[in-house]
Amino acid sequence: MERLPVGRSVTVAVPASTANLGPGFDAVGLALEIEDRYAAEVLAESGRLEVVLQGEGATTLPADETHLVVHHQREALEAAGVGWLDGYGLRVTCANTIPMSAGLGSSAAAIVGGLGLGFALARGGDLTEADLRLVNTHAGIAEGHPDNSSASVFGGLTVSWMPSPQVVRTARPALHPEIEPVVLVPQGVRLDTAIARALLGPQIPRPDAVRQAGRAALLVHALTEDPTMLLDATEDWLHQEQRREAYPVTMGAVDRLRALGHAAVVSGAGPTVLCLTTTDLLDVVVAEARTWGKEWKVLTPGVPAVGLRVLP
Repeated sequence: MERLPVGRSVTVAVPASTANLGPGFDAVGLALEIEDRYAAEVLAESGRLEVVLQGEGATTLPADETHLVVHHQREALEAAGVGWLDGYGLRVTCANTIPMSAGLGSSAAAIVGGLGLGFALARGGDLTEADLRLVNTHAGIAEGHPDNSSASVFGGLTVSWMPSPQVVRTARPALHPEIEPVVLVPQGVRLDTAIARALLGPQIPRPDAVRQAGRAALLVHALTEDPTMLLDATEDWLHQEQRREAYPVTMGAVDRLRALGHAAVVSGAGPTVLCLTTTDLLDVVVAEARTWGKEWKVLTPGVPAVGLRVLP
């Protein structure tokens, strides 16, 4: 096993993500320009681990090896042939701005960031395209559904699938340049992803499956070629209605925006609302959301063209 040289340091940035976008359940992801930053510095003291937490989750997340960033940093280092804290120590700093348990991919970002830190440290401070693909695979396997993680790895729009439990594949269609995401976060409302997924039944009626397949196909066309179809393309029969009782405020906001002709959906497992609009209607959507009061945080983050990256 190799050892890391004392003094080597790496900082990575990882964007948030929104997943599903209506009918693209567990497959379609979109990166958002809200990012977490993670840093690692190699220390001289063998076996020492220092975890510094800042921002979101600083008072609630574990400051030890069980932290998602640290856990997956270790995974990447060992995969690269570097012994974990073998002859060196680490100071890991996690500066979080992505809201947690909100449907914005905070866990996926932590996994992607930890893997990125580990591989970048092992490689001497850089990440190649091959490394990004490796991170995408490890993160998708860890998540079990690579929609969020792939968007955080690559940025932009992603469509991901797992042909086997140990293989992750991702296509990266070009997002139409006029599409603008509006992110609406209900204040004081959070929902753990595991709880949200537990609300979904094991079966769906065949007519719903047929409708879902058609809208998922239309979704990719609307996102890349014709945003005028977004309202129809974001209809869902698989997961949103089944969770309505878990976040009635969220679904009420989705209903209201859709009634006005805007393509609103639940972001990931919720409770955040995502509205996919266009440049000419962005101010209209924002103005509507601002009438809802201070209970909603309104963000217009944009979509980053790149995802995981090493900072200078």
